[in-house]
Amino acid sequence: MSAVRQVKQKAQIDDGAYMGVTQSARGYRWQERLAGPAAHALATAICQQNGLPDLMGRVLAARGVTLEGVGVFLDPSLKALMPDPSSLHDMDKAAARIADAIEASAPVAIFGDYDVDGACSSALLARFLEHHGTPARIYIPDRIFEGYGPNAAAIETLVKEGAKLIVTVDCGTTSFEPLAAAKRLKTDCVIIDHHQADEKLPDVHAVVNPNRQDDISGQGNLCAAGVVFLVLVAVTRELRARKFYGDIAAPDLLSLLDLVALATVADVVPLTGLNRAYVKKGLAVMHARGNTGLTALGDAAGLTQAPTPYHLGFILGPRINAGGRIGDAALGAKLLSIHDPIEAARIAGTLDRLNKERKTIETAALEEAMAIADSQVEADPARALVIVGSDAWHKGIVGLVASRLVERFRRPACVIAWDKNGDKGGEGTASLRSVAGVDLGAAVRAAVSEGILLKGGGHAMAAGLTVKRDKLAALDKFLSSEMAAAASGARAAAALEVDAALMASGATADVVNLLDAAGPYGQGNAQPRFVFPAHRVKFAKIVGEAHVRVVLEGGDGGRLEAIAFRAAGQPLGDALMSAGGLPLHVAGHLRRDTWGGREKIELQIDDVADPRKTA
Repeated sequence: MSAVRQVKQKAQIDDGAYMGVTQSARGYRWQERLAGPAAHALATAICQQNGLPDLMGRVLAARGVTLEGVGVFLDPSLKALMPDPSSLHDMDKAAARIADAIEASAPVAIFGDYDVDGACSSALLARFLEHHGTPARIYIPDRIFEGYGPNAAAIETLVKEGAKLIVTVDCGTTSFEPLAAAKRLKTDCVIIDHHQADEKLPDVHAVVNPNRQDDISGQGNLCAAGVVFLVLVAVTRELRARKFYGDIAAPDLLSLLDLVALATVADVVPLTGLNRAYVKKGLAVMHARGNTGLTALGDAAGLTQAPTPYHLGFILGPRINAGGRIGDAALGAKLLSIHDPIEAARIAGTLDRLNKERKTIETAALEEAMAIADSQVEADPARALVIVGSDAWHKGIVGLVASRLVERFRRPACVIAWDKNGDKGGEGTASLRSVAGVDLGAAVRAAVSEGILLKGGGHAMAAGLTVKRDKLAALDKFLSSEMAAAASGARAAAALEVDAALMASGATADVVNLLDAAGPYGQGNAQPRFVFPAHRVKFAKIVGEAHVRVVLEGGDGGRLEAIAFRAAGQPLGDALMSAGGLPLHVAGHLRRDTWGGREKIELQIDDVADPRKTA
């Protein structure tokens, strides 16, 4: 760590803005993540008690790690962090019913969602049942023709095909009428989900959902695959109690954690508590290449290094999602549950091709959506959300476009794909994405209760809905009213949090290795962000899909390669391209780049500020 040169500069300037930056290129105020004397004292104590460098103490303390919790945080284990599965409401009922099906070798239908979490959840349960010799059938609805969640026609088909038990994963909590069809057909249903729920739940055998209102397990941050894993632990325990294992060995549940990790990262749930253990252990399982489908997908994507959360969220996840967005929705779940390497390679190649097509479709829609949203915000800068729609947009990419709009406008976004044919009375299917502090799921469920929407649901940061075209104005007015105060407060509080300042010469592999120990990073456990103060942009060019690549030079002559993704034509990219050798404060996070077979450390740029304009 002797090579690390943490810059000692006064961070509290003017009103506390880090390095005096109150208005960056992206419109952010910069602030130190480690705030207040008590937090600094904790960082020092963490270093002294655990023999850690100063930089690591700052990172841990800024993420809420207590003095007593350092050990578990740096080595998150299932043993330390996994709750008793029975602490989840209805868990024992669900485990007993699934165990009954296994003992009887009764066919089970798995009804999953078409996203990564749904595909992973479906594959988890299918692999588990396969191990026990239980017939299992995965059903993933078509995004375009069936929409999200169970539908009565599909339920009836599954029962006719012989299903004695239907298990919904990553869906089902709000599917009252479709699951009532199963009850009429005298077929039990078990729901395993994580989406927000109203007090009333479907009349089924069991609903395992840590976000149901009467669940006090405290596991509401889990994605559906994380909940499914707890169910599998509970079922295994139940089968042990029944003395089932003998001729059949108990399953190796840890070998399934690669799927749980992928879903956890792709569904952008907080990487805290049990989720950190899932991802840390799951990445190690994935690196062993035991899942035939995941291995084939990584090969198709050109992944040649040990997987990281970045690869799960931005390389593997989008490819699995591509099937559900613009192709065959069942491809992802099928890939993750098969064992034939030839078939796996074929499906992986198809998903890789679909992902390229998805990018093209998304780019065209995003350009149009940005223009509409720009005009809305220009007309009303205090607008609570942007809400855009088109007859020409593909339903499968509206969630991706919504995420880009949130990134650009720093407020919730609703993106609607209107029915092209009009044979559904002008219905639109929308995806919504939010910002921290604005609960989308609650607002959408309230809109359903008010009769504004045909259906809708989700969680705080993401939701989906179906709306009639003649209800669009009412929807806009209702959501704006529901979210106005929270959205305004979120924008006012929006700040770019910084962990420390470094010089380019201090951005070394040793520093990145040190920071890796506090990973995995993601939602709820933010990637450490550093400011490189008054560094000159010695080289800048646009590369790839509107990215800006630069070389930064510090005052001591040290150089660091850096890249700003999707920044060309945006304020961030314009600032970098026009720097002309003048110094900039540059904020971002360090990462390894192994392109071309050689490893180097580069900076992924999040923001810049002109030192001449700081307070």
